[in-house]
Order: sequence, then C-alpha cells, then structure tokens
Amino acid sequence: MPGAGTDKTKRWIERPGPVVVLVEPQMGENIGAAARAMANFGLGRLRLVKPKQGWPNEKAVVMAAGATRVLDGAQLFETLEEAVADCSFVLATTARHHDQLKPIIDAQQAAAEVAPRVAAGDTVALVFGRERNGLENHEVGLADRIVTLPVNPAFASLNLAQAVIVVAYEWFKLAGSDAVREDEPRRSPPVGKQQLGAFFRDLERELEKVEFFRPAEKRETMVINLRNIFTRMELTQQDTRTLHGVIMALANGRKGPARGGTLDPQAAEELRGLIADHSAGQIAQERAPIKGLARLLRRNPTEAERIFWSALTGDRRFAGLAFKRQVPLGPHIGDLVSIPLRCVIEIVQTNEPDITREQRPARHQWLAERNYRVITIAAAEVENDVGKVLDDLAPRLVAADEVPRD
Repeated sequence: MPGAGTDKTKRWIERPGPVVVLVEPQMGENIGAAARAMANFGLGRLRLVKPKQGWPNEKAVVMAAGATRVLDGAQLFETLEEAVADCSFVLATTARHHDQLKPIIDAQQAAAEVAPRVAAGDTVALVFGRERNGLENHEVGLADRIVTLPVNPAFASLNLAQAVIVVAYEWFKLAGSDAVREDEPRRSPPVGKQQLGAFFRDLERELEKVEFFRPAEKRETMVINLRNIFTRMELTQQDTRTLHGVIMALANGRKGPARGGTLDPQAAEELRGLIADHSAGQIAQERAPIKGLARLLRRNPTEAERIFWSALTGDRRFAGLAFKRQVPLGPHIGDLVSIPLRCVIEIVQTNEPDITREQRPARHQWLAERNYRVITIAAAEVENDVGKVLDDLAPRLVAADEVPRD
C-alpha cells in the first residue's frame, strides 16, 4: 500500500525544470528535506557546493523519505561560481538585499521568470544559501535576480527545505498550467555564467593595468558593482563575444601616446627625461602639460614601478596610507605620493637620463621646503627582492604616520 502521499504506482513526474543549488549546507538532514521538497514539485536536478558533513550522507537519505532519485543525481562543486557556470539565468534566494542594484522578486514572480527560459531550453539555477548566514555578497553578485519571500519581519528565518518548497511550489503550479509561453525566437542563446565569468576576468585584468580599482580597499565592491551592470543586461552569447572584442581592441589597439597607448621601455625612460627637463625650467603655471604627462606615466610604468606598485597595494601593512602613482607636485611628478603622510617615494632607475639625475637635489630641496619627505629606492633592488624592499620601508612609513602634522 502506498503510504502518506507517496504512491509508487504512479508515474514520477519529470519535466524540464530549474537546477536547485545548495551552498555549503550544514546538515545532511536539511539536504534530504530539500530533496524531498524538490521531488514533491517535480524538480530533479540538485547541485551541492561543499556540504559541511561531506557527501554522500546517510542522514540525507533518511530525511529524503523516498526522494533518493534526487539525491542519487546530486552533483558536487567547490564553489558557487563552478556550480552555475553553465547557467544563463540565476536567482539568489536571500532575505537581505546586500545593497546590490538587482531586481527583487517573490517566489511567484520567480516562477514566471524561470518558466519561459526553461521552456526555451535554458539552464536556470535557484540558489539557496547557508542555514546560518545565507549567501555572501560576492555570491549574490553572480545572480540575475534576488528572490525574497514575504515573511514575518520579527521571525524571518526559514528552514532551508522550507525555502526550497515555497519556490518549488510556485514553479510547479505555473509549469503545469498553460501560463508558460514560448518567447520569440532569439538570434543568439543567453550567455552562460562560465562565458560571462571569462569576460569579467578579462575586463578586470585590463582595468587593473590602468589602475581603475582605486582605492585598493574598495576593489571588491567596485568589482561586484561592475559585474552587476552587465548582469542586468541579460546578455546573449553574441553580445558577450562583441563586448569581449571591444575590450581587447581597446587594450591591444593602443599605438602610442597620441592614442593614449603604451610605450616601449626606452620611450618610457625618454619620457621621464622630458619631464625632468620640463621641471628644470620651473614653469609652475604649465599645469595642464604636467597633468597630461602624469597620466601617461601612470599608463606606462617601468618594470620596477609595476612590480613595486603591485606589491605595495597587495600588502596590508600599507593599506590606508593613501599612496598614488605619478602625482603632480608643482613642477614635479612624484613616482608614489602620500599626501596625508607628506611622503614621496622615488624609484631610481638603473639607466636613468642624465637630466633626471642632475635635477634630483633641486627637486628634493623643493619638496623638503614644502614639508615632503623623500624616500629613494633603487629599481634594481625592487626587481631583485621587492619583499625585502617593503620590509625595510614599512617601519619608516609607520614612523612617519605617527608624527603629528599641522
């Protein structure tokens, strides 16, 4: 005899549906209960991201109460990014909005968004977070929509399986009706998260080269906001290929200073000589040329400057000291300058132009008269062991930070 609503004489309903992704579920029982909820409403694809009690899990089997078909097909992933790599549309269920500009919908609206996409053959994911603290900010950043359920604000915490069953119910109710309609044919299928992630990584790498992510401590927030801009567009595969081509054309198509491009090492050194020659004339009123040259220098660092800046911004000891590269100071340009510390770091190139070397004493005197402290570092030392250079530099900067300033 079939018991308590489970009738094995009836056909197991299987229709195309969204993937359910559980991120770092803490207990096997919760996985089993979620699988049971999925089976109740015709969802069969389960993905697990680093379950805390390991997998497979006997407690999950017991709690699934016959929904072992869902558990048997469960897939394991190390990160949420990997789990949704093949998905073109992702919904994150969370009670918090995470201060991200994304559409916020309820379970019924989620079903309405998911149904036509699944009917068109897209892979769609419903993501559920940890029992204790839900999804992290960067994980919500992977989603196209935020799903929030209307609950008692004084007691808003839902059990993992409860959250799954509410969303699954709305899906099943809609998918079993005539409400699912076919959209107009698309010229290009929607982009998967894996392809979109590759585009993001290339974009961020090129932006890193031009020091877009400043200050460094805001980098993570800037990256998430940037990703959200493109995610809201619901790009197709062709859209992403086109955008990728645009980014690469901008990055690789620069052919010199007239186009804002990169210089070869010899030309970059000649540029530094030109700047030294300019500052030797003490033409303080010519600010626009100096600022323009400073921007060009920032986009064309020497190898030592690139190594040193990358190491400095990645070292927590120097966080908050507000160093910036190639800063105009009167008729001069400082390699690295912290205005709050009144400190200038100069990287002395091995084969620097004569004019640069000859103007150094006068430049240092000019800076000292304006209460700037100058620290010189040899480029050869940076290229040989940048870690040792930073170790020697740290106590000097900390000491400077502790000195009272007017």
